[in-house]
Amino acid sequence: MQDRPKLTPRQQQIFDLVRQAIERTGAPPTRAEIAEQLGFRSANAAEEHLQALARKGMLELVGGTSRGIRLKSDALRALNQARQAVLPLAGLAQLSLPLIGRVAAGAPILAQEHVEQTYSVEPGLFAKRPDYLLKVKGMSMKDIGIMDGDLLAVQSAHEARNGQIVVARVGDEVTVKRFQREAGLIRLLPENADFEPIVVRPDDGPFAIEGLAVGLIRAGGFN
Repeated sequence: MQDRPKLTPRQQQIFDLVRQAIERTGAPPTRAEIAEQLGFRSANAAEEHLQALARKGMLELVGGTSRGIRLKSDALRALNQARQAVLPLAGLAQLSLPLIGRVAAGAPILAQEHVEQTYSVEPGLFAKRPDYLLKVKGMSMKDIGIMDGDLLAVQSAHEARNGQIVVARVGDEVTVKRFQREAGLIRLLPENADFEPIVVRPDDGPFAIEGLAVGLIRAGGFN
């Protein structure tokens, strides 16, 4: 996409709302949340504007999910062109990100034996600078458009706010879930009604936040 499509003021407002929600929590808003924040009478009004943005190539809609909204990489690239133009040359260099496959129990997530390969990606594709890519396994997060085989861009972190999408280590497993801290326990929430939350209590054994989701590359996106 050479030139960014011309958006109406309302379309720009919705696009910015979606982008800001992803930057803040790692997940897009629902249609109902968009309608509530912008004062629409129903989620259908939000859907009409989203469809228009999809036709203009600014985002992609994933059917059958309440949060199935993805910003297109071309749109993110266009948004970042002006900002990148004033960065020093080093700021334009592509990121070299390791792709983490299956993580062995007890080993650091970035241990060399976990790295399947390395990808070069444009920094402007992500809300924040990632440290690695993690291959998504399973469909527990499908309702926000995170599908089996997708590559989740992750920024290393050991703390999270409620509502953020995290990579967490629970016992011997590494999982991607929405983080929710409550009195005396932590809930790791799926975005798929077929899956149950993971409840972590203080005496349940090893638990750690490994990172925060800062972007997503659809399966096959490097083909």
